[in-house]
Amino acid sequence: MHMMVSRPEQWVKPMAVAGANQYTFHLEATENPGALIKDIRENGMKVGLAIKPGTTVEYLAPWANQIDMALVMTVEPGFGGQKFMEDMLPKVHWLRTQFPSLDIEVDGGVGPDTIHKCAEAGANMIVSGSAIMRSEDPRSVINLLRNVCSEAAQKRSLDR
Repeated sequence: MHMMVSRPEQWVKPMAVAGANQYTFHLEATENPGALIKDIRENGMKVGLAIKPGTTVEYLAPWANQIDMALVMTVEPGFGGQKFMEDMLPKVHWLRTQFPSLDIEVDGGVGPDTIHKCAEAGANMIVSGSAIMRSEDPRSVINLLRNVCSEAAQKRSLDR
C-alpha cells in the first residue's frame, strides 16, 4: 500500500493487522525514516519509500539498502489524471544504476505513451490508473505495460 499521509508512523500497525504485505511511505512525511523502516519490518511488511518530484533522489539514497522498493512520483501526489513528468526519469535511472536489484516504481501519468521511457530508465513496477480505467480495453493496456517492463528488465539482465 502507498500511504500518502502526514504521519505514516501511526498507520503501520493498523495496516499490518488489516493484512498489508508492503507499506510505502513518503520520505518527506517523517522525521525518522530509519525508525519507521524498522517498525514496518517488525510488523512483517516489506518497505517502500516514495519521493515527490521536488525531492532529490540523493535524499533517498542512504535508505536504499534498507528498503524493498523505491517509488519515484512522476506527478505531484494527490489526484489522478495529471501529466507525466518526464524530468523525473533521471532519478529512476540513477537508482537503477546505483541499486540494480532494488524494485523501482513510478506513479503518475504512466500509460501506453510513457511506459517505454519508464521501463528504459529502470522502472520495474508501474502504477497506472487513468490510462487503464479510461481505456476501452483495460486488459490490453495492462498487458502492454507489463510486457514493456518485462522486456526492459530482461534486456538489462542481458546487458550486465
